[in-house]
Amino acid sequence: MKRIERLKIMTILGTRPEIIRLSRILPTFDEFFDHVVVYTQQSYDYELSTIFFKELELRKPDYILSVKSETIGGQISNILKQTEEVMLKEKPDGLLVLGDTNSSLSALIAKRLKILIFHMEAGNRCFNWDVPEEVNRAVIDVLSDYNLPYTQRSFEFLVAGGIHPSKMFITGSPLREVYKYYHQRIEASPILKKIKLKKQKYFVVSTHREENVDRPDRLKELFSSFNHLAERYGYPIIVTLHPRTKSKLSVVKDIHPLIQLHKPFGILDYIKLEKNSLCVLSDSGTIAEESALLGFHAVQIRSNIERTESIDKGIIVLTGLNKNAIINAIQLVVKGGRVENSSIPDDYKDINVSLKIT
Repeated sequence: MKRIERLKIMTILGTRPEIIRLSRILPTFDEFFDHVVVYTQQSYDYELSTIFFKELELRKPDYILSVKSETIGGQISNILKQTEEVMLKEKPDGLLVLGDTNSSLSALIAKRLKILIFHMEAGNRCFNWDVPEEVNRAVIDVLSDYNLPYTQRSFEFLVAGGIHPSKMFITGSPLREVYKYYHQRIEASPILKKIKLKKQKYFVVSTHREENVDRPDRLKELFSSFNHLAERYGYPIIVTLHPRTKSKLSVVKDIHPLIQLHKPFGILDYIKLEKNSLCVLSDSGTIAEESALLGFHAVQIRSNIERTESIDKGIIVLTGLNKNAIINAIQLVVKGGRVENSSIPDDYKDINVSLKIT
């Protein structure tokens, strides 16, 4: 009996959020496909990326690239050149990319090589072209042969953009499956004891977006808000320093003693911190899903957002960088109580996204 050859699928990823979101999909693809994993090291800080393959018990990527550059053009050029070399060597039947990172722009090479492109997290829109990720995601959506939006709203944005519905499939968010799988290890994390924190008696802050930290005036305004928060509540403020933020921090001269600056935590420790905080302040796109699924208070320190479902449900509040808006938003979400399961957007509730994608 002739052996049926399995499809060869290549997954290209390069950042921490991609590793986390794909953490249950990668082993599932290993089971069903001839699967080639390419890691670009786009986030080349060790704590931000490589450690998560080990922490999440994922196998080593088949290819680890080196795309480091001091400029955006240099990094994207390196990504395109090096992923092209891998694609020409491996000749995959299909390429899976997730989201809106520079690594996902490897879809451009796949298109030219006539490799089918599958785009997870398609259709997200914040409608602000000053956000670099907005440019990336719009380009990748158009290039892709099959777009895989998480939600009905993202599906509708794709249709409005001229993409035919027959080339789209709503998958739901992969994060609930991820959190369920790692739940026991998250709960076992000793991080609160390690850095001497009490439940509901501290804040968590994460900020890294170009539009927030690359402008000195905005970064100063952010830390002015954090200083005010520390003064008002008297609680520790745990700030995780993304390399982009750390490199710009010299412009901030006044940091309250209660503000603790930490290198990036491991994902299990970080989720434990989020779940037990009084409130999380973040400019990450993921915070909208995390707060809904894990039930913690959150404030989005941005002026616009791609995942509006959590705003519609009243789970998070969008503030921009205004100090008074941030303080008022924290009071509002804390007073509102923890997120109930009934408030979670339906498209965030799937627990078998890895099989749906496969």
